[in-house]
Amino acid sequence: METLNIGKIKLTWLNGGVTHMDGGAMFGVVPKPLWSKKYAVNDKNQIELRTDPILVQKDGVKLLIDSGIGFGKMTDKQKRNYGVTEETSLDQSLKTLGLSTDDIDAVLMTHLHFDHASGLTRYEGDELVSVFKNAVIYTSSIEWEEMKHPNIRSKNTYWKENWEAVQHQVKTFTKKREIVEGISMYHTGGHSDGHSVIVLEDSGETALHMADIMPTHAHRNPLWVLAYDDYPLNSIAAKQKWQAKAAEKNAWYIFYHDAVFRALKWDENGDITVSLRRENSL
Repeated sequence: METLNIGKIKLTWLNGGVTHMDGGAMFGVVPKPLWSKKYAVNDKNQIELRTDPILVQKDGVKLLIDSGIGFGKMTDKQKRNYGVTEETSLDQSLKTLGLSTDDIDAVLMTHLHFDHASGLTRYEGDELVSVFKNAVIYTSSIEWEEMKHPNIRSKNTYWKENWEAVQHQVKTFTKKREIVEGISMYHTGGHSDGHSVIVLEDSGETALHMADIMPTHAHRNPLWVLAYDDYPLNSIAAKQKWQAKAAEKNAWYIFYHDAVFRALKWDENGDITVSLRRENSL
């Protein structure tokens, strides 16, 4: 498991599973000859997307950024459609660190699409129960309302199996929520109406998690947004805003989906100056 320290904040990437999604959908209107130079694609036109939660530890508090793809919750058809070749093994990842899901104090949900939220619940027999039973689950109020009342487009990604068993644990916010000192969530919209980013700051160092408005390093260009984005112009505006803030702080970018990099920094020319690669990445 890869780790990164942001001052006194320790980040550890856990194994949340892997999907393979259509490359054209993941890069929207960008022509394949352009995006395929920056991110590997298979013969089915799919790109590998990890769904790896990030364990955040500071001053004894244990947080999780998103929850992984889950285990035992998808049909064979769903696994085929979403290119799921590996499900969550979060319990094993935490056990390696001497922890369990009961030790997680809060889960920071950037949004509640199935590839981020399916790890919140699991089956015990025929009943769905909370995986992180002692945790507060944070998400924006807009995202939470759409999760419970999806529209004709979003009902394919907001599943009742992922929220009904944990609704008593959910706390929402509007514009900003500081979880602990130096770790805050900010509502952006864009990818979904309730989408949020996460900023981590300590001892003069900064990390920015752009979630699905920049799911991989290949999405650095503000105009390279997903066909899955509900509000692409909002995604573009949010990317421009937060990239400018990151440049001011010489911030790390950290990723949940990227199959190559866990974290990196860019210079003003867009060249990678330092990076943390995922073990066994291509």
